[in-house]
Amino acid sequence: MEDAAEPDRIIGMATRLFANLGYDGMSLGMIADAFGIPVSTVTTAAGDKRRLYLTVMQRAFEAEREALQSAMDTCPPGRACVHHILDAYIDFHVGHPYVRALWAHRWVSDAADIPDLENHYPRLLFRLVGSRIKDEVPPGVNTYYLLGMMVWCVHGFLGSGVLAADQGMLPADEPKVLAEFRSQMHLMFEGMLTARQ
Repeated sequence: MEDAAEPDRIIGMATRLFANLGYDGMSLGMIADAFGIPVSTVTTAAGDKRRLYLTVMQRAFEAEREALQSAMDTCPPGRACVHHILDAYIDFHVGHPYVRALWAHRWVSDAADIPDLENHYPRLLFRLVGSRIKDEVPPGVNTYYLLGMMVWCVHGFLGSGVLAADQGMLPADEPKVLAEFRSQMHLMFEGMLTARQ
């Protein structure tokens, strides 16, 4: 496979493996085996494991930042902007499950020897969105906590679904379940955005 050594193909495979197995569970040998090439070819084309991971996380960040920036650029006026960004965030993570998976691994101490990614990526996104919506958030409601709730709820829901009323789980990838989750998120946000002091 002559084009297997192309950096983009290697990074694509690394993204899938990091999302499925985490940084600690993935090896360069797995990428090499997938393409039938030597490990040395992988490192020459795309770098060592650490460099590959940083590249994958950077690309995941850029994709999320672009989606959020697009949402902010097309925001309707007033509180509707916050709801618009919420929808964009949900849509992005539904369409890019590997990003949630990358962070889910990290949140359970994966890649612990690579510190500060949170300062380079999620914190920047919080600041970006927070600066756009701060005037729509009433006094007494912490903008960062509001955004944190968006992250925690969306990632938790997409990672596990929701308990069914009688037995078992309702899967997040079922359209009716996703629609109900979205509706409930909007109700929660609206309640916070109209909170009286």
